Amino acid sequence: MSDQDGSTPNGKPVTDDENIEDAEDTAKSAEGKSAKGSGADAQETLTPTKKDSLFHRLYVGTGAFDIVGKRKRWYVFFSVLMLVCIGTALFKGFNFGLEFTGGTQISMPTQSAQGELSEERVREVFNEASPVDAAQVQTVGTGGSASVQIRSDHLTPEQTNQVQATLFQELQPLGNNGQPSQQAISDSAVSGTWGGEISRQALIALAVFFVLVSVFLALYFEKWMAVAAMITVVHDVVLTAGVYAIVGLEVTPASVIGLLTILGYSLYDTVVVFDKVKENTRGILGLTRRTYAEAANLAVNQTLARSINTTVIALLPVVALLAIGVGLLGVGTLQDLAVVQAVGVFAGTVSSVLLATPLLVDFKMRGQDYKDQARKVQERRDRVARKASGEPAATAEDMDWSDEESHDKELRKEKAAAAAASVPTRAQSSRSSRSTSGGQKATKPSASGRPTGKASRPTGKKRR
Repeated sequence: MSDQDGSTPNGKPVTDDENIEDAEDTAKSAEGKSAKGSGADAQETLTPTKKDSLFHRLYVGTGAFDIVGKRKRWYVFFSVLMLVCIGTALFKGFNFGLEFTGGTQISMPTQSAQGELSEERVREVFNEASPVDAAQVQTVGTGGSASVQIRSDHLTPEQTNQVQATLFQELQPLGNNGQPSQQAISDSAVSGTWGGEISRQALIALAVFFVLVSVFLALYFEKWMAVAAMITVVHDVVLTAGVYAIVGLEVTPASVIGLLTILGYSLYDTVVVFDKVKENTRGILGLTRRTYAEAANLAVNQTLARSINTTVIALLPVVALLAIGVGLLGVGTLQDLAVVQAVGVFAGTVSSVLLATPLLVDFKMRGQDYKDQARKVQERRDRVARKASGEPAATAEDMDWSDEESHDKELRKEKAAAAAASVPTRAQSSRSSRSTSGGQKATKPSASGRPTGKASRPTGKKRR
């Protein structure tokens, strides 16, 4: 069933009075069940009561959450959040990994004369022998080919040899022949240029992403939707980077790559909301039913449950990545990817709901045509209020109720369509009975007294 055209499950629009009455009868027999099957506009007419729970309002999407109307407090919240993230990044800085700063890496087998080596034991011996503490100690591989990698700041050749000798004396790692051997301990220098090159390429990819997506959104939607979406994406990137700076998480090339992956999710969630806004506000300048802000707020409510469900589903594999990749496999790269994706997915959901649409509304309401439309909506509501209170009409404009009558008729049609959609079996059988009883038209006699139509045609058979 279409949400906008008020059509029935049979595909026939409920437009004439006969079908409207039929659907209204169906609504009475359904006893309130029509809310579950109604379309987007029909849902708007179902005002939630105080008894409606939070989950019911999320499921129905009646516009009960005034997100757009309270946009100023969201602006204050996000502004403070951005200032904290930017300030922490500028004054505290990031904890860059060895791929960005450079350093020394020492590797050795996990199998030793003392048994299988643990990361805690290796870190303890290394910190005692080295002038600098180990920045990272992790086990790579499984079984007999597993090895322990130790990364630290730059060590001179003399310091490296001293550390290797101490590690061999204390841990006795086994060589290829199964005997303890110092040759099983290897070292290598990690250059910071590799991480810098990865970051440079990531920034180029980010710039290209912004340009292409901005052009696409401007063509598919409109320019203000593109601007609001880009501001939202920038917010997600800054917030994710700020969390890394505040918590002190290590920034690695895997973190930078993970940061690029969240851009697509953040933009996808925003585009879904904007698509519903576009659907609800189509032709709104010629209507006085609701303002642009109200239609946009309804769109956010209608997609709110979907956004929450999508976020939960997206976080499940991320949590699994953290549990399996870090807890079982002990791979630090998986941890970097999972952490940045978890933060980015959460930030993208919050910004697409609380920031993107309010920004769009403020951009659109700067236009004079949308201001005039909002004024007409308020004037119509004032006239309806005066009519309901029984006050006399002050002007000829107040005496013209054609707009209100058409508005009431439109709401009546929407309720009828929603009722018919909620109980399709009864609505369909009722229409079938109508078509059956009225399908055989009575034969009208012509002016000469003879029947017209098929009944007047000869059958070709002779009467005996």
